[in-house]
This record gives sequence, C-alpha cells and structure tokens, in this order.
Amino acid sequence: MTDSRSEFLTVRGLRHHVRQWGTPGAPKLFLLHGWMDVSASFQFVAETLAQRWHLLAPDWRGFGLTDWPVADGRCGSYWFPDYLADLEALLDVYTEPGDAINLIGHSMGGNVACLYAGVRPARVRRLVNLEGFGLPPSQPIAAIRQLGRWLDDLQSVPTLRPYATLDAVAARLRKTNPRLPPERAAWLAQRWARQARDGQWHLLADAAHKIANPYPYRLDEAMAVWSNVSAPVLHVEATESEVLQHFVGAQGKEAFRERFEVFPNLTEAFVADAGHMLHHDQPEAVARLIDDFCRA
Repeated sequence: MTDSRSEFLTVRGLRHHVRQWGTPGAPKLFLLHGWMDVSASFQFVAETLAQRWHLLAPDWRGFGLTDWPVADGRCGSYWFPDYLADLEALLDVYTEPGDAINLIGHSMGGNVACLYAGVRPARVRRLVNLEGFGLPPSQPIAAIRQLGRWLDDLQSVPTLRPYATLDAVAARLRKTNPRLPPERAAWLAQRWARQARDGQWHLLADAAHKIANPYPYRLDEAMAVWSNVSAPVLHVEATESEVLQHFVGAQGKEAFRERFEVFPNLTEAFVADAGHMLHHDQPEAVARLIDDFCRA
C-alpha cells in the first residue's frame, strides 16, 4: 500500500489531523470524508492518485485524530457551518493566495464541498462530489420537532457501542457494506477505531455527532448556494447506492434529480457494482474519474 503521512496543526482553536499521500509540490487534491468516517477512508483511491497528485485529507472536527470539542466540553454540539470554516482555515495554510483548488468530497464531505464552492467560487477549480446529495426538503413546521429533538439530545447525549476486538470492528464495517473485501475491512478497522483503557475498541468519532441538528435542512437554500458554483462539477453516483435509493424513495426520482440542475457546469458519472462507499467498492474506477476530471 502507498503509505500516508500525518500532520497536526492548530486552526480555529482545534488541533487538526491532516493525512497526506503523494509528493509535496505536485498538484493538490483536497479530499473530504463523510459522516462517521475518517480521512484514512481514501486510502484505496489514494493508491492510484498518489502517483500524480499531492493528496490532503483532513479529519473533520470530532472525527479521527482531530480534536473532539464536544467530548472535551468546549461546546455543546456540532454545527455544520463549522466544517466550512475549518476547511477555509486549512486551505489558508496549504495554498497560496489566489490559488484555485481541486476539491473532492464524499457524502457529508461532498455536501461541505458543494456549499463551500458556492460561497467561495473563486477558490475552487474543480469539484468532485461523490454521493453527496443534501437531504430531503423539509417544511417550516418541522422546526418545532427538530428543535425539540435537539434539546432532548442535549439532555441525554447519544452513545456509540464499543467492540471487543478489531475483528469485530471489521465485521461491523462489512455488515454496513457487504462489498467491502475482508482485507480492506481489516485495514480500515485499525484506523476507524482505537483501543481504550477498558480494553475495548471505540470508534474514532465523537458520539455527539448523533445529536440532532437544531434546524431542519433547507434544500432551497442549499440549491441557491449550489447555483453560485463557478467550477466544473463532477457528480458521481453508485448504481447500487442504498443512500441514493432512500432519498429517491422519499422524494421521487424526477423531483430528486431536479436539485442537481442548478449547478451551472455539471457532469454526471455512474460507478457500477458499488454502493454508497463507492471509493471502497471500486477505488480504481473512482480514482480514474477524479484523475481525468481534475487533469482537464
């Protein structure tokens, strides 16, 4: 495997972990992982891309080896706009003023990438969105229930179950994604969890991420931001994505697809024999799509 290297730096008051592959000085790709995931998730794609690119993948706040401010008692819950602010602070460190970057995001990371590219269009050269859909639209009255859930969760913070062995962690990964080969599951398990003093393996994710967001998702606002993206966008879906099927089922295929029409310069690609974790299921195919699109 192509080894990654870790760098730690403090931005916005938090110690951030940034995983890197490839050669410094080569063209950069910034890789943003999804919810309940870690930067090491891009390892299998990086094995191909590192031959040509310098890849940088941060652990989001509260995930992986970056600080967990809620667990540390520095704040009460995670606030989505902080991901955009953290990303901008990291880009300020790793890029020169005026540089336009290649931004790749998976799932939640794709949502962050799309919003950032709409708010800071001049900073993004190419945008690759891997299974980042946003959420189904909500009605204003949903704010009553959403705020109530948030208050309830603050009173009783959710927990994440520990695992007795690394093999059990790997089995959990394969239960979520049956396409994941055992050897990849075993490799990921070592970076997706760590052994605590109790002898058990705990996921590298702050359980506070399960606290409800205080505000419902506003699709119309997200689409307004997406419409301001000036970079060419490659939207990549997996043909067997269970997350995609859930969203389409909740909204209907035609209504669901309308959300992507607001991107001014959109290309779509589909990866066969892959689910939501398409960068695990078909890493070579995903790497080729990223490479071809970002080299253009």
